[in-house]
Amino acid sequence: MNTHTALVEWLNDGKSRFTDNRYSRAHRWRFDGGAVVGASSSPHVVRVPLSDPAGVDPEEAYVAALSSCHMLWFLSIAAEDGYVVESYRDEAAGTMAKNGDGNEVVARVALRPQVRFSGPKMPDDAAFDDLHHRAHAACFLANSVKTVIDVEGNWTHETGHLAGE
Repeated sequence: MNTHTALVEWLNDGKSRFTDNRYSRAHRWRFDGGAVVGASSSPHVVRVPLSDPAGVDPEEAYVAALSSCHMLWFLSIAAEDGYVVESYRDEAAGTMAKNGDGNEVVARVALRPQVRFSGPKMPDDAAFDDLHHRAHAACFLANSVKTVIDVEGNWTHETGHLAGE
């Protein structure tokens, strides 16, 4: 079984009282391969300057992750079926809405892939739809939308003592 990790880091810039809820939401995502991504809350949720519009917000990342997962499976299945894909471009979009409990959720993600094939074997419309159906069925994330999220945290005081010591 694989484990996938991400380190999410935020530091208080010391320029706000924090308890007045007027602190920067800018933070960083660090991945095991060395990639570092600037992240923030969405400016639609927390207004600038408390959010950083240049940062990737969690909702954008969710949409991108679903699109990327689908694309990777699509490419693999197309290759297995003997199709040559020259390019794949998806302007994916996630739409927020309230769920039955009144909570804001990413209610719908629309994938809009534009695929260019080359070579002697070309899919017809039915084969193209089948490639997407199979990619969707195989995508780990599409199958994980109702993921259980466990919170297993700890905390320290400024003195550096771990909670419970």
